This record gives sequence, structure tokens and C-alpha cells, in this order.
Amino acid sequence: MKEISVKALAKINLGLDVVRRREDGYHEVRMVMQTIHLFDRLQIVRNASGNITMSTNLPFLPTNENNLVYRAAKLLKDEFQIKDGIDVKLHKHIPVAAGMAGGSTDAAAVLYGMNRIFGLGLSREDLMQRGVKLGADVPYCVMRGTALAEGIGEELTALPPMVKCPVLIAKPQISVSTKFVYENLKLNEQTVHPDIDRLVLDIKAKDLHAIAADMGNVLETVTIPNYPIIAEIKDHMMEHGAINSMMSGSGPTVFGLFENEDVAVAAYDAMRASGLAKQVYLTSIYNTAR
Repeated sequence: MKEISVKALAKINLGLDVVRRREDGYHEVRMVMQTIHLFDRLQIVRNASGNITMSTNLPFLPTNENNLVYRAAKLLKDEFQIKDGIDVKLHKHIPVAAGMAGGSTDAAAVLYGMNRIFGLGLSREDLMQRGVKLGADVPYCVMRGTALAEGIGEELTALPPMVKCPVLIAKPQISVSTKFVYENLKLNEQTVHPDIDRLVLDIKAKDLHAIAADMGNVLETVTIPNYPIIAEIKDHMMEHGAINSMMSGSGPTVFGLFENEDVAVAAYDAMRASGLAKQVYLTSIYNTAR
């Protein structure tokens, strides 16, 4: 195989709880992860140069070892002593630094694509094991679908597919540092934790309204006081028919779940007209594995 085109799908967190801060500084989490049908596209071409080269439609993104795409390619190239080079053209649609695993899913796509192009014979589990060396979200991005993530996010349990429904995505102009959010998260007896176990039961029951009611993200306790625009976007989605709205990951992207496609389209139009968000997408739950 000479070249391959791969979709790198974004994720949202239907639930995100932080259990504790470990002695090594990492935080233990319990999250319900969900793939959505919003994606970057990577064109991966094998060549005889021996080098890893990449380009992207966003000029501010690095195209060297500071990009997870490059590091994923180098990981497999070094391990399997691949003599040929590859060129990766990355076309970004997923908002950058937005709590949607954009960089991690691009890395997962490269692992998948190189495995196919070079006939490495790695299973999905093999790719997930290598992915964790690149970042905690990469194994999930290889896996896709609906999953419970524990540990630092790398311990994954597949769940039954989430109910299909429209999903509205809105990212405001601001950027939020994941490091800032976790450093300022206060975990004490006053902290309200989302009930992840109940959310898992809702997903198994395929009850969209129960899922929406039990969604929760403990990191909003940091982001919303510091970035009130996130609450404004959430409120706007609710006012326009979302059954619930929440921040994904450490933000600042907000998503809303909808029961009805027409209502979701009207909410999309209203969000674009409001000027609250720089990037607005109307997409859907995506459950198909690779």
C-alpha cells in the first residue's frame, strides 16, 4: 500500500469526574468518553525519502516533533526500523486545544494508517498499548465508540453504544490551559461529583433523557468562574432546545445533546448568529469502530 486517507474523530466527555490527585502529580479520573462525527482528515503517503514530513491547513501548528502526528510516526518508524519515509497532510476541522482530543485522535490515526501502509500486523490492542506512550487519550482514540476511562484515562472499558442523537458543538474564542484547570481544581467534601456509575447504567438502558440528566463535568467548577462565556454558551443551548449542555474535557468547547434534528438545526443557526462561539458545528454521535 502506497497511501491511505484516515478520518481522525473527535470525542466528547458525557461524564468527567476527578477522583484524586496522585503523589506523582497526575489526577485519577473516571470519564465516559464518546466519539462524535466531527473529524480531521489525514492523507498519509509512503515514499523513499526515509524522512517524516508533514503539513497542515493551520499555519500555527508545529510540523515537527512538537506535533503528536510526527511523534506517532516516529514511534513506529523507530520500533520497526522502517527505512521508507512518510508524508502526512493533516486537514484540521476539530477545534484545537478544545477538550476534544484533537491532537490525540490525529496521533491515533497515524498509528492506524502506518500499521496498514507498512503491513505491521498490529492489533487494535497493540496500537492502544503504543498510543499510551504518546498521551493518555490516544488509546481511546484508537478504540473509539463509548467507553469508561479510568486511571489517568488509559484504563478503558468498552460500553454499549450511546443513543444516536444530534450534537451541537461550540468553541468560544478563548483558550483554556488544561494544566491551569487541574492545578486549580479543589477536591474536598464540598465538591459535587457526577455519578459516573449511574451514567453508565443510563447508557446501557439507552435512555437519552436519563443520560442527559446525569451528565456532569467536575472541571466546570474551575473553568466557569474563570471563563463565564462557557456558562453563557451552555445557557444558550438550553434555551434553544438542548436536553442538556456541558463542557467537554477541560474546555473550553461546549456541547449540547438534542432529541430532534430540526430543533438542533435551529439551535445551530442561533448559536452562529449569537457571536458567542468562534467555531460552531452540528454533528452526531458516532459509534462505529475502526
